[in-house]
Amino acid sequence: MATPLATLSTKQASVRSLSVKERLQRSIAARSGEVVLRRDLVNFGSPAQVSRALKQLVAEGKLVKIGTGVYAKAAPGPISGIPMARQPLGALAAETFDRLGIPWQLGAAQRRYNERLTTQVPWRTTFDTGKRRISRRLQIGKQVVNYENDLTRPAWRRRRSAAHRPH
Repeated sequence: MATPLATLSTKQASVRSLSVKERLQRSIAARSGEVVLRRDLVNFGSPAQVSRALKQLVAEGKLVKIGTGVYAKAAPGPISGIPMARQPLGALAAETFDRLGIPWQLGAAQRRYNERLTTQVPWRTTFDTGKRRISRRLQIGKQVVNYENDLTRPAWRRRRSAAHRPH
């Protein structure tokens, strides 16, 4: 009786002989976006194997962890050589929300700045999630994504803005 590997083509056999880390690395390199979700990698091995491979890729500087189950592709920094995300945190957060199906828009300060209503440059990365409450923490180093939504606005502001809405 032939072994299962003997019936596979040489290309399939060589892919199967790769370690979980090598297969993850190939898959991540082939992806078009900058964000890699852990849930996309469950088919590459057991949860322990995937966790171990992701930790190794972070240690090697191929990925940067930006949240629980959320990683970004990394490249060495131009000055220090320390691995850093290839995109800014705001772009990575927006891609993460899109991938997770979370509706979002830029925070009020960013919207006012983009509409040229103020010259004050927003220094926080803030996203407005409407009526949805988000507790997911996304960060790179000390830079953290902040959330604002209808639930975090003061009650008097919510009542007034609801009263002024056209019906």
